[in-house]
Amino acid sequence: MSQKDIKTLDQFVDEQYGAVGTETRDELDRGYEAFKLGVMIREARQKANLTQKELADKAETKRSYISRIENDASDIRLSTLLRIIEKGLNGKVNISVDL
Repeated sequence: MSQKDIKTLDQFVDEQYGAVGTETRDELDRGYEAFKLGVMIREARQKANLTQKELADKAETKRSYISRIENDASDIRLSTLLRIIEKGLNGKVNISVDL
């Protein structure tokens, strides 16, 4: 492989999924954000030394729901996210919107 064949990650993603703002790229970006949220919740739970069941009990939800969120297999309602972070993890949610 020559130097000219090497692409940056941004170039590769643009080529495979289209430019930012296209439907396919937006879908990829939304999926990535959901994945990041699941990872953040899992890491916070582990840092708090809680099992999924313990977190679910504190947040008044089911262990299977926590598992689905952590494994990026479920959309999460804002009210449930707030309960998981605030009641379950004793944290605070900060939300921002980029336009």
